[in-house]
Amino acid sequence: MAKKTKKNRIKAEKARLEKNYAELTDTKKQLAEGLIERAAFMRVELEDLEEFLSENGWTELFSQGNQEPYDRARPQGQTYNTMNANYQKIIKQLDALLPKEEAKNPAVMDDGFDDFVSGRDEI
Repeated sequence: MAKKTKKNRIKAEKARLEKNYAELTDTKKQLAEGLIERAAFMRVELEDLEEFLSENGWTELFSQGNQEPYDRARPQGQTYNTMNANYQKIIKQLDALLPKEEAKNPAVMDDGFDDFVSGRDEI
């Protein structure tokens, strides 16, 4: 089986995310559109970076001039860490656009604590 191109992988991830956020209102969908595109791109890039780092390790031998070689962090590892943090932020932003879920268990009663805290914070 042929490996999908990066473009096709990004397109598939974008479709998956759009399906997860299909229930958003039109206004929120417009807000989410750019976030979904960035998240799809980042996820595919992160997968590629993970594969590279798994195969090559997080460090590499490096020497400059006549210095003896030493281990240093690969630039790809730093890129991965930064991009992963940004990806997590985007997913958090997308999830914040989703409507709050109602308690699915009717046995769980509202004890008024949330209203108490909200009321206290307004004072």
